[in-house]
Amino acid sequence: MSRVLLQYLLPLLLPTLIWLVWYFTVGRSRVAADGSLSKLHHGPWFWLILVGLVLVGGNLVYSALTRGYDPSGTYVAPHWEGGRGVVPGRVE
Repeated sequence: MSRVLLQYLLPLLLPTLIWLVWYFTVGRSRVAADGSLSKLHHGPWFWLILVGLVLVGGNLVYSALTRGYDPSGTYVAPHWEGGRGVVPGRVE
C-alpha cells in the first residue's frame, strides 16, 4: 500500500495539494482581474491534473529505467520449501 501511495497517488495529488495550501493561505483574499474575489471552483483544475499526470508518468519512466531485473536472468517462481514456508519469486 505504501508503494502505491508514494508511486502513484502522491505525485498525482501533489500539485493539487500545493495549490490548495496556497489558496487557503494567500489566494482566498486575492481579488481577481474583474474585481471579484477568487473562488475555489475557478481554480486551475485542468493544469493541476495535467501536471499530476506528468509527474506520475515521469515517476513510472524513472522506475522502469532504474529498477527491475536483468532481462537475461532466469525467473524462479515462488515455491514451498520445507519448514520455511513459501519462498518468494526472484530472478537469478
